[in-house]
Amino acid sequence: MQRRLCSAILFLEAIVLGLTTPVLISVESVSAATALWIGLGLMVGCLVVAGLLRTAFAYWLGWVLQVAAVSLGVVLHTMYFLGAVFLALWATAYFLGAKIERERAEWEAQAARDNP
Repeated sequence: MQRRLCSAILFLEAIVLGLTTPVLISVESVSAATALWIGLGLMVGCLVVAGLLRTAFAYWLGWVLQVAAVSLGVVLHTMYFLGAVFLALWATAYFLGAKIERERAEWEAQAARDNP
């Protein structure tokens, strides 16, 4: 469950970060090359990490991506807000998913003890 929730957040975040590229170019007057590296780089990073969520290390990379999204607010001030929203969604998915998995394992263990 944790992997499903976190990957969903990363896919949604990838869309938002990909859409920051034209905003960086047109609104913030960032050079096209820099905007492509930032926006599309973070987008690809989200997609890659979403695919790697089978490993515990990928969750740490997910936290790094959340910090990077908030840090993008230095260039594009709206990203302070959007980054904070995605950080909150990521934290919720991470902790709630882990809690659901723990409770499901306890429930299955209890059911196995009750029905040998």
